[in-house]
Amino acid sequence: MTFHELKVSEPILKAIDAMGFVEPSPIQREAIPYLLQGENVVGQAQTGTGKTAAFGIPMVEKTENQRFTQGLILVPTRELAIQVAGELQKIASHKKGLVILPIYGGQSIERQIRSLSRGVHIVVGTPGRILDHLERRTLHLDHVIFCTLDEADVMLDMGFIDDVRAILSRVPEKAQKALFSATLSPEIKRLVQDFVENPRFITIPHKELTVPNISQFYYEVRESEKPQALTRIIDYYNPNQTVVFVNTKVGVEELKEKLHAAGYEVEALHGDMKQTQREFVMKRFRAQHFDILLATDVAARGLDIENIDLVVNYDLPQDEEYYVHRIGRTARAGREGTAVTFVTLREIKRLKEIERYIKTRIERRRLPTLQDIEKIQTQAILDEIASVIEEGGLEKYIDILTEGLSTYDSVDIAAALLKMVMGEQPEEELSPVEENSPTVRLFLTIGRETVDIRGLLAWISDLTGIRSQELGRITMREGFSFVDVPREKLDDFLSRLDRQKYKGKTVRVEIARERK
Repeated sequence: MTFHELKVSEPILKAIDAMGFVEPSPIQREAIPYLLQGENVVGQAQTGTGKTAAFGIPMVEKTENQRFTQGLILVPTRELAIQVAGELQKIASHKKGLVILPIYGGQSIERQIRSLSRGVHIVVGTPGRILDHLERRTLHLDHVIFCTLDEADVMLDMGFIDDVRAILSRVPEKAQKALFSATLSPEIKRLVQDFVENPRFITIPHKELTVPNISQFYYEVRESEKPQALTRIIDYYNPNQTVVFVNTKVGVEELKEKLHAAGYEVEALHGDMKQTQREFVMKRFRAQHFDILLATDVAARGLDIENIDLVVNYDLPQDEEYYVHRIGRTARAGREGTAVTFVTLREIKRLKEIERYIKTRIERRRLPTLQDIEKIQTQAILDEIASVIEEGGLEKYIDILTEGLSTYDSVDIAAALLKMVMGEQPEEELSPVEENSPTVRLFLTIGRETVDIRGLLAWISDLTGIRSQELGRITMREGFSFVDVPREKLDDFLSRLDRQKYKGKTVRVEIARERK
């Protein structure tokens, strides 16, 4: 199917052709015909499916060149407001006179008021700032004919539900409405029931969400060794720009300090930052003033940068949909990208759930060693040297070396220069995770002073259902014990035993560190 078959007008066809759209994506094929016919739509679709054009094309088609606001789009973040407004401006590039304005917190409200007073046809904004303008009477929704909620689930997660309801209550009842969300939670369904009359429901199958240009790998690492593993990955892949996803704001700040201390140029993006701070960080990242951005999931929504070639899931995402959102930040505009995920032994089960969700196997890889990194860096320097030799013009430098270092062999000189460029390589190595062992050795904070071996085995069996015959080596000391557990039963063992009580004593269970 082509956009022409969707009965899109000639000016819009010209614009989307210039944008490089060849054929409609699944969400566009489903949603555009309904929206052009004036029907309400509720779409379940993730980032990267083309949903902005799915509601943007019909909205631009229906908007006339009159002075009042006819289109309203609510989005959760400043970044998404700018991104959506930019895409709509491209769609409307051959429809003269149409004014599209992003409004959001952190930007001068006086400037927004001036722009609104001159007449804006489509407003794209965050709920808080939209409501602010409505209360100031600087924005009027009386003539709105088309209202869209984009990433409704994120708006609810960020606590905007009351603001969203207050805004929708001021939109004319007869106005056409579209709502797009990655999930349709009970709260979103109530919102639909209250404000969207007789909607057409569209769901895009998850198998159409993955991006074929993304190479996906995972590395099994210990929690305590994640910072060092991250520097290994960055040194090994040597990406232009990297986004590292961390699950918590505290985790983002702690990792930022560790990377700074290790000499890496890195900045953070999380929900506690003011809009002006986030805007400054994003501006510097786009200008490539630093190459590693640490971010939480909510803070990264609307992050649209073409040159990101590595995404790292430093923490395993809290649900499968976030994984799709995260890795979609790379391989933009037809480029190739790499997505790397750190997984602890107890998270393997969760990783398998993500694989089932995306219908793709994520390849396991061995963490690069210092020797691997040194080999790659050496080869990069040798390639650069070869390129310089090919260019020629070395006569002056040959004369200098011949005169100044005549007593040394040329190979020794080259080796010394290579050492100066690369520096001394550290000897510290990460302790390897046993990859092929059928069992995992665990440490328990209970020992002979509390229980004998029979009592320990009976307690383990009662709580986990794992019989003593299934366990491997058991080593007991006065205050602690070691137990070898079958790898496939690790998750059950940890979840059912860790922090349980034995005769009033809380027992901690964790994966034992390998001896160095």
